[in-house]
Amino acid sequence: MTPDQYCQEKAVQSGSSFYYSFLYLPPEKRRAITAFYAFCREVDDVVDECTEESVARMKLDWWRKEIACVYSEEQGEEPSHPVAKALVEVIKTINLSASQLIEIIDGMEMDLNCNRYPDFIALQLYCHHVAGVVGQLSAEIFGYQNIKTLEYAHNLGLAFQLTNIIRDVGEDARRGRIYLPEDELVKFGVSSEDILHSRESDNFRKLMEFQIERAEDYYTKAFAALPAEDRRNQRPGFIMAAIYRALLDEIKEDSCQVMRQRVSLTPIRKLWIGWRTWVKG
Repeated sequence: MTPDQYCQEKAVQSGSSFYYSFLYLPPEKRRAITAFYAFCREVDDVVDECTEESVARMKLDWWRKEIACVYSEEQGEEPSHPVAKALVEVIKTINLSASQLIEIIDGMEMDLNCNRYPDFIALQLYCHHVAGVVGQLSAEIFGYQNIKTLEYAHNLGLAFQLTNIIRDVGEDARRGRIYLPEDELVKFGVSSEDILHSRESDNFRKLMEFQIERAEDYYTKAFAALPAEDRRNQRPGFIMAAIYRALLDEIKEDSCQVMRQRVSLTPIRKLWIGWRTWVKG
């Protein structure tokens, strides 16, 4: 299996909405974003799948060394992982920053350091590392002319992460993690124990409606910042946003019942949304 084939398989197996957003790209850009996405999946899986914290930290450190090898291959230090090998080819033509790839790894490690966030400022820093930076690097791959597009990409990344947090409240709680800011739990009269034990209530529904409204605000801020000259190149972000906003609509229509179930869209619906959004441009 070639590095590109490995990355493609990793992307397909994830079933993520992100995968549907780059199906319509030309081959070289699709190859690059698939390799980058596979990297994000690999380092995310380290934290989600390793039961021993020390092992997870060792694996993340190993990935930091792999990224160093990606950028120093000309000195004879070749990476060993197929995803890293694929990234070697990507950076020959696309300006992906090594420091930003490391920032993503640092963000994944934050999950090992804490599982609660006192306020939105603290949560925003986490979202910057695991999603805002991802948005900016994706924008590099898609291509842009105006530097303001990076502001759009960062805000869109945060919007996606906030949507993930809303969708995954129950799933995260079963891992002992709560990404909803603690001061907002207090404000809406919801305790950490309510979240950890899947106790749904009117207060919880109001809390989640507040989270949805904030996520929607980030989508609005993102698209308000996107320069007209870069709209065409950044269309994959439109597809992802359309899919994720449809997901938020589903959650709202289901009265924000995200404790015991994970709301999702079918692959067929994602494909339909993707095609329709791409055609609209």
